[in-house]
Amino acid sequence: MPAPSHAQKANTARQDMSVILVTGSYDHEIRFWEAWSGICSRTIARSGESGQVNRLAISPDKRLLAAAIHKKVNIYEIASTANEPLVTFEGHTMNVTAVSFHSEGKWLVTGSEDGTIKIWDLRNSSLHRTYDNGAPVNDVVIHPNQGELISCDQAGSIKQWDLSDNICSHELTPAADIPIRSITLASDGSCLVAGNNRGQCYVWRINDEHTGLPRFQAVTRFLAHAKYLTRCLLSPDARFLATCSADTTVKIWAIHGNYEFRLEKTLVGHQRWVWDCAFSADSAYLVTGL
Repeated sequence: MPAPSHAQKANTARQDMSVILVTGSYDHEIRFWEAWSGICSRTIARSGESGQVNRLAISPDKRLLAAAIHKKVNIYEIASTANEPLVTFEGHTMNVTAVSFHSEGKWLVTGSEDGTIKIWDLRNSSLHRTYDNGAPVNDVVIHPNQGELISCDQAGSIKQWDLSDNICSHELTPAADIPIRSITLASDGSCLVAGNNRGQCYVWRINDEHTGLPRFQAVTRFLAHAKYLTRCLLSPDARFLATCSADTTVKIWAIHGNYEFRLEKTLVGHQRWVWDCAFSADSAYLVTGL
């Protein structure tokens, strides 16, 4: 996300955590950036440690950074200058592909190619629970009610996991066994968007259980890209959807009434696959990365 003005020094940028931009890479390094200037204000070098950085997540209070590194997850203190993590969570047997914080920072959820979803307790640095998804997990998000997880996988399924009952309560298979690459939830929990390996996006309205309507009500689908879709992401204000693809573009879709998605803009300039993106908290800016 966009960081403080380039007029500020790196140490000031560390103290002002109102806006944070962090990147991870196959070069194994994690970097903090001043987005307006392109200046790197801090590097976590991870010297002597192997494993590419697969995913990053920042805690809601902007105190902690979770870095999914091969089979493990390192937790770093953002305001610190230390390269050593506060804690390392180990237990997955293959690449960790998804990581997300609980809204109050009490726990962390991870998904992996090993077919499991794990919940880690940040208060005592321990594994709290494991769900067997049965297929490699590509993405996991936490519902805003903090009582449900939604995951997608390589077998083409989208699953809702009920944290209180410890079960998979709903399962969607919008395109048979075509892998679902990415999922994103509206900030109010009212809408779910999923993108698959063929560039197709699927949209569901999420209804409250007491309404008597289906929990996930399909409302539309559309072809976002002609090639592999790598990420879909709703803006914090739920007015836009960003989709990234192997076609080297990022597309911005404006969301109108009755869940109508209209192509607003196609962003070009990347020379290779665009793997990820992030909106600023005010939905005014989008950062993309290879």
